[in-house]
Amino acid sequence: MSALLVLAGIGSAAQAQEQGNCPQLPADSGLAWENRSSGDSDFCRALRADGSEAFGLYISRKATFEPKRGNRAEAGMIDGQTMYWYKGELAMKPNVEVRETLVELADGRTAHIWFQAEKAALAASMTQAQSIRFTGTRLSSK
Repeated sequence: MSALLVLAGIGSAAQAQEQGNCPQLPADSGLAWENRSSGDSDFCRALRADGSEAFGLYISRKATFEPKRGNRAEAGMIDGQTMYWYKGELAMKPNVEVRETLVELADGRTAHIWFQAEKAALAASMTQAQSIRFTGTRLSSK
């Protein structure tokens, strides 16, 4: 009977990952998508088992974030596309690091991806956010 519960849990996680047009999460990430779609936009939150947000993204025709070169932090790669993370800040949480980026998709939409992490967890959070794969909507070669 416990094997059935485990299989049901795996099925639920897989189903949660396939909601809407959210990108694919690695099978071993322990994350599940919470998705809200409206028209040609998708709001996706990668949630940990405890319900906290690991990272989020918003896919839309018009970018919801304007990166400033002076805020450029780390270089990275998402689904084979080179990109940069940009620093942000939370006034009420000075010990929390904020990073966000834009990724252009082949269908002309843009994915605005962000996460918040304490300094000690910054690299792990960045790696996790960079592990997504846009399977239904391939990235642009631009």
